[in-house]
Amino acid sequence: MPDWPAIAAARAGDRTARVPLRLHGLPVGSVARAHLPALRALLPVGVADDGVALQADEAQFAHLNNALRAQGLIRAWRDEPYPVFAPDGVQVLAQIERASARFWGTLTLGAHANGYVAGADGRPVALWIAQRSFDKATDPGLFDNLIGGGVPAGQSPWLTLQREGWEEAGLDAALLRQARPGRVWRLERDLPEGWQLEHLHVFDLALPAGQLPQNQDGEVQAFTRMPVPEALALACSGAMTVDASLATLDFALRHGLLGDHTAALAQAAAPLILGPAHVQED
Repeated sequence: MPDWPAIAAARAGDRTARVPLRLHGLPVGSVARAHLPALRALLPVGVADDGVALQADEAQFAHLNNALRAQGLIRAWRDEPYPVFAPDGVQVLAQIERASARFWGTLTLGAHANGYVAGADGRPVALWIAQRSFDKATDPGLFDNLIGGGVPAGQSPWLTLQREGWEEAGLDAALLRQARPGRVWRLERDLPEGWQLEHLHVFDLALPAGQLPQNQDGEVQAFTRMPVPEALALACSGAMTVDASLATLDFALRHGLLGDHTAALAQAAAPLILGPAHVQED
């Protein structure tokens, strides 16, 4: 395990190909230079070669996003509101369609949980790995953590974890509240649908040895309980989503599962780590 490709993938973005996006004068994201002509055709003012300045409210955002969708510039429409954060990453300035967040390069939040089984000594011996449905709009068929999802408007990563834990794995509320926070990772990378700027909140959830996850929403193809070495090999093989691979790496570093590779991987990952995740009810 000399390398962990998701570390490089999490920051494999060409920032020079994008210009800043400002909303009411505040920097909130970025737009691809290649999309400036399409925006000029839709907006009478505010689109320049060095940036886009919007005074849009949510109705105007909806109009713009529908027009961009019609042109094929916004894909995988979800009908799910996402927040547009102020530069502090806390204050919400507006809400937009989830699928448009990549086009506008706005900050999104993710919540993932490493579901693990502990041995008699309390150390992890196995990880529950999900395979994403082949019908998923993003990363179909790739492998994932036990729980993983984007954080919609009005929810914290912790609350999203509670909701997704039932929808994706059929886990009850009492068990999900036992999840323990890991760390928050920052991803900045190019995707086919735009730019992913995401803060990934990682949690750990110990499952009883006899607990079997059961998907409820059709988004998981199957669950597999893997011995830790197999799960770690999968996470650094490219068969797992970048987000899930980083969440698995976070788990492995904190639980001392990487042996001689610990120091090198911790050093390589350090620029991506923002700090500890939190249990936040609102």
